[in-house]
Amino acid sequence: MRKLLFIYIVIIGLFVVYVYNYQTEDSTTRQWTENELKGSMDETYVMVTFQVGIDYWKRALKGFEDSAEALNVSVEYRGATQYDVNEEITVLEQVIARNPAGIAISTMDPEALNPVIDKAVDAGIPVVMFDADAPKSKAYSFLGTDNYLAGVEAAHKMAELLNEDGEVGVITQPHQLNHQERTQGFQDTIYMEYPDIKIVSIKDGRGDQRLSKVVAQEIITEYPDIAGIFATEANGGVGVGQATVANNLQESIKIISFDTDKGTLDMIEDGIISATLAQGTWEMGYWSLQFLFHLHHDIVEQEDERTPLPRYVDTGVTIVTKENVESYYPQ
Repeated sequence: MRKLLFIYIVIIGLFVVYVYNYQTEDSTTRQWTENELKGSMDETYVMVTFQVGIDYWKRALKGFEDSAEALNVSVEYRGATQYDVNEEITVLEQVIARNPAGIAISTMDPEALNPVIDKAVDAGIPVVMFDADAPKSKAYSFLGTDNYLAGVEAAHKMAELLNEDGEVGVITQPHQLNHQERTQGFQDTIYMEYPDIKIVSIKDGRGDQRLSKVVAQEIITEYPDIAGIFATEANGGVGVGQATVANNLQESIKIISFDTDKGTLDMIEDGIISATLAQGTWEMGYWSLQFLFHLHHDIVEQEDERTPLPRYVDTGVTIVTKENVESYYPQ
């Protein structure tokens, strides 16, 4: 009888311990659920880019701001006013000095910002890259387009537009990693899958509309049979479009561009640009802040290899043509 009573006491004791642990864990879970991972308005997260005035960044910043609203935190937008890596480094140094809760960075150079990015991480500031990566830095994650595959998509679309035959050119930014990858994906696909298409020229438009128009004119002059031009960013696409209009060649030269700024969309609607690749820029901004918030609050650890947050997030592309362009204008 005593032995049976002892067994009952042990069983009851184990049950009490189980219930206590369950309630404690459930309470922690409920606390996060009730708070909905809310932060405080004195937490400031900063987005850092370059050429801050261009339309391209607007949707990424909107995603960043929407994420901040959901998390009840503050955000700021900083960056280089020009396409100038030294200016972006200076801006990033200034941001680090203010010790923000986290920084989301897009860099024009895959190497140049590495020491400053690493400085931020070493100072305990969470950093993620978006849109354009610095893969050798200590940044936690990259959220953006798989740019090589985007170049592959552009090549297939160009082949469709040209009936798989003709001379094409590329206007890009050869010192920026994401543009290098887009160009490489385009080149490889044309070379391996479309033997009757020849890439005759690759030029640097520096992300500038005016300069892209100039180099597009050079391609048109040097290669009078040019049938298509792939521009790896929006300003370049608009510049190429202007060059074809100036030469009355908008119907004979097929243009594939990148992104969905108003100038690009207007040229698609007018039949000057044949197609553009729309990136998930809102998603880049939104999830960048979510990642930074998790890192700042130690919900995941910077050095934890078992972390549930991926090191790379492909935010995807879709092809925009005259048939679906209306849905890409701001509502």
